Amino acid sequence: MTATSKLILAASLMAIVLAVNPAKAQKLESELLYKIDLLLEPGIDLGQTPLGKRVVYTVRGGTFTGPKLNGKVRPVGGDWVLRLDSITTKLDVKLLLETDDGQLISSTYTGIVRNHPDGTTYWRITPVFETSSKKYQWLNHLVAVGIGKLIQGGVSYEVYAIK
Repeated sequence: MTATSKLILAASLMAIVLAVNPAKAQKLESELLYKIDLLLEPGIDLGQTPLGKRVVYTVRGGTFTGPKLNGKVRPVGGDWVLRLDSITTKLDVKLLLETDDGQLISSTYTGIVRNHPDGTTYWRITPVFETSSKKYQWLNHLVAVGIGKLIQGGVSYEVYAIK
């Protein structure tokens, strides 16, 4: 490629870049998918492992409500918590959701809980869904994020679909 050809190519690419309408660029937007409350059994302390302190919490049930999804949490899941240090915890959760119309949805998520010295907590999760339901198949290809907190007897999340 000659120097002139490279200059023409560069000018063409610059014209394309300048012609892009920023208003049409993808934006990161979200909408509430559901609010979920998980009831947990007391933790089973596995002690200090090579990765950190491991505690397992069995999910004994719960409910979820949202604009497109409502139902209950089946009592078959659990949270394999890994405490990395005194302020940071990694979550590894598996749940089985049952919608009000009887459809089953597997949900798994990882997350981070970090307690800051000022008393605030950063608690975020990234759920992934799997279902054979035709009605809810859109969940199989959805990116979601959630914000968590403790509640009496368990944890609660607001989960958002990223559009």
